[in-house]
Amino acid sequence: MYLYLGSHAHGPQVLEADRERATDSHYEFLGSFLGSTDKAKEAIIYSYNRYINGFAATLEEEEAAEIAKHPNVVSVFLNQGIKLHTTHSWNFMLLERNGVIHPSSIWKKARFGEDTIIANLDTGVWPESESFSDKGFGPIPSRWKGICQNDTTGFSCNRKLIGARYFNKGHAALAGPVLDPYVYSARDLNGHGSHTLSTAGGNFVPGASVFGVGNGTAKGGSPKARVAAYKVCWPEFGSECSDADILAAFDEAIHDGVDVISVSLGVDHPQNYFEDGAAIGAFHAVKHGIVVVCSAGNSGHYAGTVTNVAPWIITVGASTLDREFEAFVELRNGLRLKGRSLSKPLPDDILYPLITGAQAKAVNSSAEDAMLCLRGTLDPKKVKGKILVCRRGISPRLDKGQQAALAGAVGMILCNDEASGNVLSDDYHVLPASNINYKDGVAVFAYINSTDDPLGFITAPTAQLNRKPAPFMAAFSSQGPNMLTPQILKPDITAPGVNIIAAYTQAKSPTGQSYDKRRIPFVTESGTSMSCPHVAGVVGLLKTLYPDWSSSAIKSAIMTTARTRDNTVNPMRNGSFIKATPFNYGHGHIRPNRAMDPGLIYDLNINDYLDFLCVIGYNKTMMQLFSEAPYKCPRSASLVDFNYPSITVPDLSGSVTVTRRVKNVGSPRGATYAVRIREPVGISVSVEPNILKFNKIGEEKSFKVTLKAKRPGAAKNYVFGGLIWSDGKHYVRSPIVVSSAAGAV
Repeated sequence: MYLYLGSHAHGPQVLEADRERATDSHYEFLGSFLGSTDKAKEAIIYSYNRYINGFAATLEEEEAAEIAKHPNVVSVFLNQGIKLHTTHSWNFMLLERNGVIHPSSIWKKARFGEDTIIANLDTGVWPESESFSDKGFGPIPSRWKGICQNDTTGFSCNRKLIGARYFNKGHAALAGPVLDPYVYSARDLNGHGSHTLSTAGGNFVPGASVFGVGNGTAKGGSPKARVAAYKVCWPEFGSECSDADILAAFDEAIHDGVDVISVSLGVDHPQNYFEDGAAIGAFHAVKHGIVVVCSAGNSGHYAGTVTNVAPWIITVGASTLDREFEAFVELRNGLRLKGRSLSKPLPDDILYPLITGAQAKAVNSSAEDAMLCLRGTLDPKKVKGKILVCRRGISPRLDKGQQAALAGAVGMILCNDEASGNVLSDDYHVLPASNINYKDGVAVFAYINSTDDPLGFITAPTAQLNRKPAPFMAAFSSQGPNMLTPQILKPDITAPGVNIIAAYTQAKSPTGQSYDKRRIPFVTESGTSMSCPHVAGVVGLLKTLYPDWSSSAIKSAIMTTARTRDNTVNPMRNGSFIKATPFNYGHGHIRPNRAMDPGLIYDLNINDYLDFLCVIGYNKTMMQLFSEAPYKCPRSASLVDFNYPSITVPDLSGSVTVTRRVKNVGSPRGATYAVRIREPVGISVSVEPNILKFNKIGEEKSFKVTLKAKRPGAAKNYVFGGLIWSDGKHYVRSPIVVSSAAGAV
């Protein structure tokens, strides 16, 4: 169980004596329920004594229920398992062009994120990766207070990877104690943490590729930033991540002096804000000027699945690049079918005999099972020296490739079943392979059945650029609406999250299978886990450029400058190639160069977030604990007037007027902004005033937006529009999302 007591009142400098007093108070508090402080010391696995006030302890449900009644307790919740959300992208986002960095690029302007400190809460880091080389780096910034936690694996930090810590007490409470020495190390055995951290802040690595494919210079969004790894996830030891460990990591990261925290993990469904370790930790981080970026989740087949929805978090969806890894299937009859692969090439440039799994079935196997290339269904005498054609379904794709290799096949063509349709996968098969779609698979089977001597070939994988349309939303990327607080649009932004090349662990193979002995320094991964650190890397650049900007100012700059069109200049599409909506991409696809000059920003401070919590129902006592000092909820606060860059009204009845305020961060000599409106279907939108005049930097102006249904029954489902403030140079975009039915999906 995790018990949250709000914030400490240590003051700006947290002394060791303060921490000891805080921990003693936790022992005394819990001891008053358990009968003694000795019992409390046995039960408590973490005492959060820096900025987050609370502790994680092993408690019976009855004990937890009794403690929850205490007036000083904000929340009590389970230490639950949290899931991990799994080079060309920076070129795609115009930070460079064909390896050339223009002087106007945010990379040049922000000195590649020089000396910004990016923290990553994940599976740790592989410190020997070239992405974390400190070549060209000067002394570690003096403000850094963190450590490189000792272990027995030879782990060491440097001037690039300046810190590493591991947190495993929550993991041990969930999965039981593990004796493996790697549990007492920040070393990454999984690969997820190395991949995400190098995406956010990896150094320049020339000649990076995946088996020779996608060759180029690997680098993170802030390649000159300092990075720190906080290992909170342990998938290789029986659990993924726990709230207890996540909160401990946030508490230490705040103390250590980081500027950005990247968190590519989350629960399956949104949690109450005071029962969500990431939301609590992020609130305290934001309160100390740190920007927190989180992944939106990978449950995108369903509406309302987006997670990490707290308004103080930047929530990131995943979209595609304009790059594909192609491997063609060529048949002797002249057919050339485009497939996908990241497998090694065939040894010789000749045509090979083709055989289907059904034709290669073992004596005691069914043709149906053999067509799926299931384990033990193939006859090696029939398969040896041939390209085996397997059908997708039931067993994992990689296992089909392994069975083909064990049977002696020289290659494999993996044909989608009807359910898989056109969804292709770039897999690291242990033999040459290509995955083709259902229609092309039917053509391959027809060809093989039409001749006594079918022959074919699989071309070597190549990286093809400038594919269209791109970007489009990944099918797995979790969608809105925000089911916890529908008035806040989530996700906030989308970024590249499909087939991202980045650093990897050397503790396992790219397939993750025990039979695969290959080790490579870079792999491709897909997921909102991969899109999240792209945004964290851009945040690092903005932190270097604007060290005094608030977390919400940086967030607003990223959101209001995003694009909603693809490289065909058509509206972005979702994974089904249907027009996407703000529930898929939030404000749109990130544009880093635009984000460094947003013109206007929607700013929020900690009191605004406290007002938000007041409005959604947290009582005065809880708010006081959360805010460190006495805090009175204002009567005037409302969700519709919460100064978020988007406008979402999930329960429109008649009309509603929304107030927003914007701050000039563009022209120091003043500017005049005019509004442009794109009305949602069935909704009239008016803005007052429709002209905003600014005379200096930092000046703020308010405006009101009135939304009204044009007819009864309009907007029974969600409808979407937009609002843009422009001075002719800057275009400050806000989505408008409206429904007359609360919670409509």
